[in-house]
Amino acid sequence: MKHKSQSFQTKLCRYFVLYTAGIFALLWLLQSAFLQGAYHHMLIRNTKAAAEKIAADYSDTGEIDVLALNNSLLIYITDRKGSILYSTDSYRGNYIQKEQADHNGSENPYLKNEEMEYLQARYRSLPDGYDAFLAELAQSDGTIENIDGTQYIYGQYLDDDTVLYLNVTLEPIGAAAKIIHVQLLIVTVISLLLAVLLAFLISKRFAKPIAAISGHAEQLGEEAFDLSGENGFCREIDKLAETLADTNRKLCKAKDYQRELLANISHDLRTPLTMIRGYAESIRDFDEEEKQRIEDADIIIRESERLNALVNDILEYSELHSNDGEIKFNAVDMQELVSKVIAQFEPLFQAEGGSIQKNLMPGLTVRGNARQLERAVYNLLDNAIRHTKEDRRIETALYRREYFVRLEVTDHGNGIPKEQLLHIWERYYTYRQRDQQGVSGLGLAIVHQIVALHNGKCGVDTREGIGSTFWIEFPLLKPDADIA
Repeated sequence: MKHKSQSFQTKLCRYFVLYTAGIFALLWLLQSAFLQGAYHHMLIRNTKAAAEKIAADYSDTGEIDVLALNNSLLIYITDRKGSILYSTDSYRGNYIQKEQADHNGSENPYLKNEEMEYLQARYRSLPDGYDAFLAELAQSDGTIENIDGTQYIYGQYLDDDTVLYLNVTLEPIGAAAKIIHVQLLIVTVISLLLAVLLAFLISKRFAKPIAAISGHAEQLGEEAFDLSGENGFCREIDKLAETLADTNRKLCKAKDYQRELLANISHDLRTPLTMIRGYAESIRDFDEEEKQRIEDADIIIRESERLNALVNDILEYSELHSNDGEIKFNAVDMQELVSKVIAQFEPLFQAEGGSIQKNLMPGLTVRGNARQLERAVYNLLDNAIRHTKEDRRIETALYRREYFVRLEVTDHGNGIPKEQLLHIWERYYTYRQRDQQGVSGLGLAIVHQIVALHNGKCGVDTREGIGSTFWIEFPLLKPDADIA
């Protein structure tokens, strides 16, 4: 079964939508599987970057406060013994604004108790486990980092006696992720709808000139072929249009050459053949006493007839190939057509002692060209007569076979060797006829071509030493079928 391919517009639209869907599927995967990890990695990276800035100049407490606020950091600068030199976190700015108004606020994280002096009140208490932190840092190469539950701790020496401690909370982002998922869902739906619309518009824009060129391509070889209106969309399509236009010019020129060649063959060969035959008949008729001359004249007549048949076959075979799209079909009564062709052979064949048996079923109609169908039947009968042997008997049968009309022509000749069966429908193949009954080798090739043009089938059943049955089949035309 032949695979039905999709249109360019459908494929381009589908690929565009699939690409958009793939992008959003990747975004959903990143949000679902990697968002938490990416967020934690960002916090850790920002913490290390803040540590580098503090290490560059830890005397600028204002910059340290900004780093703590922007990155949600808890920062301590102490000596090696744990005495606080400076501390800050994301609440530091709020405290600075309130410290002049009230040093006794119970919610102020920088107050140890209500009796502390302002200088002492500037600092938060050291976090739990700070002594262990200092001990671990003393045993390291100068920097340490740990993840304790949801806390990321980073420490390093700022100088020989100064320690930097940074802490950030690795909070889960469940609530934020839900908000992001809702937003992403809305964006995904809107984007897919826009993608479908854009894909349709873009694919339609791309497919339109291609479809137009495809439609014009069916007219290749016609004088009316014109693709000038399809230029300007893109360089590749313009190049395709130019190539097809150039191909059309060459096809038109080739058809003109073909017509001229056929006309020349018809005129230049048929005319001298007619004259040769005429003069040969004159020699034979007026020189009856000279036996040799009569025999020579018979040879000339026979060979001229052979050459004339060859020319006719060549012309007809070429015509079948060049005009296969211009054949006019009508309803053809096959019994009437076969009987007409048999009537052309019977007188001469019966005079030679032969007989043609007929078994023709009436009322079988096919859709076809009567002249070509007649030629196919003629060639089959001519082939059978030339190959029948002693009994000189030809059998013809016309009958209905399921939804086909089948014609069989049987000879009682020598049959066809199996190795030759694949070649008998080829042009110029004359294996079965070498005994000075020269033929063109186009008879069965013409039959094959005519059958193909009529959507029919052809074949042969043969038995060596007994004979062959050539058959052709055409679709049966129903009485109410449309001929056009």
